[in-house]
Amino acid sequence: MGKPTGFLEFQRQLPQDRPALERLADWKEIHLHLPDAELKKQGARCMDCGIPFCHTGQLVSGMASGCPIHNLIPEWNDLVFRGLWREALDRLHKTNNFPEFTGRVCPAPCEGSCVLGINDPPITIKNNEVSIIDHGWDQGWVVPEPPAKRTGKKVAVVGSGPAGLSAAAQLNKAGHTVTVFERADRPGGLLMYGIPNMKLDKQEVVLRRLDLLEKEGVKFVCNTEIGKNYPVEKLQKEFDAVIIATGATKGRDLPIEGRQLKGIHLAMEFLTANTKNLLDGVKPGMQITADSKNVVVIGGGDTGTDCVGTSLRHGCKSIVQVEILPKPPLERAKDNPWPEWPKTLKVDYGQEESAAKFGADPRIYLTTATKFEGDANGQVKAVHTVKVEWTKNDKGQFVPKNVPGSEKTIPAELVLLAMGFIGPEQPLLEALNLERDARSNAKAEFEKYTTNVKGVFACGDCRRGQSLVVWAFNEGRGAARECDRFLMGKTDLP
Repeated sequence: MGKPTGFLEFQRQLPQDRPALERLADWKEIHLHLPDAELKKQGARCMDCGIPFCHTGQLVSGMASGCPIHNLIPEWNDLVFRGLWREALDRLHKTNNFPEFTGRVCPAPCEGSCVLGINDPPITIKNNEVSIIDHGWDQGWVVPEPPAKRTGKKVAVVGSGPAGLSAAAQLNKAGHTVTVFERADRPGGLLMYGIPNMKLDKQEVVLRRLDLLEKEGVKFVCNTEIGKNYPVEKLQKEFDAVIIATGATKGRDLPIEGRQLKGIHLAMEFLTANTKNLLDGVKPGMQITADSKNVVVIGGGDTGTDCVGTSLRHGCKSIVQVEILPKPPLERAKDNPWPEWPKTLKVDYGQEESAAKFGADPRIYLTTATKFEGDANGQVKAVHTVKVEWTKNDKGQFVPKNVPGSEKTIPAELVLLAMGFIGPEQPLLEALNLERDARSNAKAEFEKYTTNVKGVFACGDCRRGQSLVVWAFNEGRGAARECDRFLMGKTDLP
């Protein structure tokens, strides 16, 4: 490394976020930027650690450890330190088609496995990554690079989320003619409608990259649902290969008493409608608003946080986030050693904003909802909850057990269910006669991505279940590689 003692000389430094109360007044991205001089110091903190676990991309104890797309992190950290931004961008693009996305929304398992993080705060890998790509866009270095020649092979990609986009980008790079089918009115999938604008700007970030893909030759066909208004038979007849990348969009519901009441929505219904309103303007029937309402979000994780941040921007009256798990510790527990993903308490942007507006973190732990209460008009007005404790059952499994006498009623005119996803929607998989695994996902071996139907590949969350955006990018690239091998008998794709 260019600065062997950098990790001893410089402290971890992240850019400031815009003040919480200020950013609640708009939908702009919340992060500010560090000056180049400070970014060089952060690059200098990267150690000559011998074995850089940051880019291993393995599952350890069921969680991502290191970068799933194997970013060449030490290399571009060193290039940032040296001020060689163009070279850093070239190294970044070798493994990552869309670093402006991962640099904004990836939870950074690379930082959780950073060797420096054993004893000190880890390298600011995620911020270094987004700084490199943003610098590239600002300098005009990111330009369309259509393939020099076409192979004559046509590939259909079904789904334009992270897995579909990375598969399309790689297959187009290999010279195939790629058409991406999307049932929504805009491409992008989760990146467009599942992640709020304050985390990932749609106009300036997502649409900019989609426009570049189109200029490189990728064709997007929206408002088209395969198996519904575009027959599966036509798809298989017109294309030489098909990649299924539809995601795991079936939300986990909460079928307790009162679920039928008005004002109870799956998180994605709320988040999707909000983004459509921002892009198109509010239309009758589109608005699910938290304005002047008591809001209860059931579920933690990124989606729960996004519901909190969006509700606050709507102008909610109050916000409570219900989490069934215990409050995480501030430091790694003994059973959560490096290089595992650190299961420690994190205060994300939504919780920070709630504390700024209402004076407290909105999360309550070890709590579950037992009933929704409605008014005379069938509108939800309260959520009944109870505390739980986690105990082992007769099979040795930890399960939640209600604590008698801990019942509580929380007022709520809007309830958002953010408890994750249980798998892909089934109609398309059924229409293609694809085999499913025990969890209802498309059955295809990791790193192979081939299904039981010749010429049909599956990747991303529809294959592995709900996971990280960066795993979807990994699988999209891998599926493109195997699809190229199927079409050409060999492949040069990584």
